[in-house]
Amino acid sequence: MRTRNAALVGALCVGLSAALTACGGGEDPDAGTNGVGKLEPTVIQDKARAAARGAETVHLSGNVVSQGRTYRLDMRLKKNGGTGRVSSSGDTAFELLRVGDALYLKAPAGFWAKGAAPSPSAKAAPTATADAAAAAGKLDDKYVKVPADDPSYQQLKGFTDKDVLLDGLIGLHGTLARGEHGTVGGVRTIRVTGAKGGGGTLDVSLVGTPYPLRVQRAGGAGQLELDSWGKDFALAVPTKEQTVDYGKQLHIPSGR
Repeated sequence: MRTRNAALVGALCVGLSAALTACGGGEDPDAGTNGVGKLEPTVIQDKARAAARGAETVHLSGNVVSQGRTYRLDMRLKKNGGTGRVSSSGDTAFELLRVGDALYLKAPAGFWAKGAAPSPSAKAAPTATADAAAAAGKLDDKYVKVPADDPSYQQLKGFTDKDVLLDGLIGLHGTLARGEHGTVGGVRTIRVTGAKGGGGTLDVSLVGTPYPLRVQRAGGAGQLELDSWGKDFALAVPTKEQTVDYGKQLHIPSGR
């Protein structure tokens, strides 16, 4: 009888080996996943980058520290443009919309009153102050087209460029290591760290396509979460009634 029982237990262990690390052990953290969690960390990062580039759309939210300023981003991006909100270190938030090469900025009058409005004409009002206030009021909550030759165009466009933005964010520094299994937004993930975490961390989905789901940038330069991969959204040029086109430089302070 004991021999038969021992044989039965052995058979059960073999049958369950794909789901358990040992007959009496815990669950295999990679069971039922896309298998990325078992790969070398450099390969995991490469696969996450490739998945991000191949996706048509993504929703990105979180903080990015750049040149001493902290930007709060909430952007929806696709290959031909993007839309969302940006705020910087307590400044008034503004919205960006890009369709192809056409880039628009929308903000309340308070944003423009801080110096972002076009330089007032001396003939337009008795004083420069009154002129600036009038210009800010006209721009309030309207989409303002940013000329392609404006100094701020490339900087603002960068917030709406999916590949440029993600390529700059999904990159760890230092020696890479495979970290812990976890979850982001309820999705099972594997973490890759750079320089023991000092070079940033990347949480990659273990379900389906290995999309990056969370990025902690090196040196405490912000954290971002990425979701809604491949979920399409409407992107259209604003109507004439919604738009003000100055056709000149906006003079947006370089600190924004």
